[in-house]
Amino acid sequence: MKPTDFAKHLTEFLSEYLPSQKNVSKNTIYSYRDTFKLLIKYCQETKNIPVERITVSILSSDLIVGFLQWLETERKCSISTRNQRLAVIHSFFRYVQGEEPSGLYHFQKVMAIPIKKATKKTVEHLTPTALKLLLEQPDKQTAKGRRDLTLLSVLYDTGARVQELIDLKVCDVILDSPSVVILHGKGDKSRRVPIVKNTCTLLQSYLMENNLDQPWKNQNPIFSNNQHHKLTREGVAYIIAKYVESARNSSTIVPPKVRPHILRHSKAMHLLQAGVNLIYIRDFLGHVDIKTTETYARADTETKRTAIENAFPDLLNTHLPDWSKDQELLAWLSELK
Repeated sequence: MKPTDFAKHLTEFLSEYLPSQKNVSKNTIYSYRDTFKLLIKYCQETKNIPVERITVSILSSDLIVGFLQWLETERKCSISTRNQRLAVIHSFFRYVQGEEPSGLYHFQKVMAIPIKKATKKTVEHLTPTALKLLLEQPDKQTAKGRRDLTLLSVLYDTGARVQELIDLKVCDVILDSPSVVILHGKGDKSRRVPIVKNTCTLLQSYLMENNLDQPWKNQNPIFSNNQHHKLTREGVAYIIAKYVESARNSSTIVPPKVRPHILRHSKAMHLLQAGVNLIYIRDFLGHVDIKTTETYARADTETKRTAIENAFPDLLNTHLPDWSKDQELLAWLSELK
């Protein structure tokens, strides 16, 4: 069976173009791969097109629009996820048009599919009280509970993305003063993040308990599962969900659903409320653009309220007269038409 042009271009796009020419990380390639897995699934199940018959010409703008609608309606994806999938398809067709200039019109029709406007969500985060309650849930009398407490503390204290947490190796933890954790973020960029004394103590005890403080274990993952493999995203999400459920048995200040990324948001909001400059928060979180970090400043209504109150301390008088008792004013208002 002769390979299709789609199979050829997709293989070269994922295995050569992205890693060699664009120098993107493995995680980014996995994300791109997942988009095409879904596109192939849509072609097979909805359009009845076998994978071996999918060609670049079949992937018309109408088919791609149908795929995007399928993501939203059938798979219940958010608009931001839909837009992310579309951005991957745009990137692929930009690559293909350089390989097959004869199909420029077809390719550019797909690339002209617009990003869908989405309402901006508020930044979900935990209050310090809610975070404290969550960290009180792991049972420190058990090895698994101590591991989970250390994991939650490191995830919050470093503001790490969940992938950065599960990629963390023993050699990335430096407990000598000043204590830092080296995180490997998007685009294979690394950053050194300071950790507080309590987190340092937890990590030190955890490494010793699990014999990870030996030089020959430098490349071992910090956090592993029962099979001694590094944790997955789903594994971290499961651990957090377990303690969220436990925390909500005593108080509803913890929201019913806490994704791993909410701990990162919480750290950013708490730094902002403590008066830390946005530039430092940007570097701490590993943002490329300060505009991404400014999202937290826009969401921090408590800081805004405090700033307004401090700026105008004596202008507002809370002891105002009750105008409803002014009969002349009421009579005059009733005559208005």
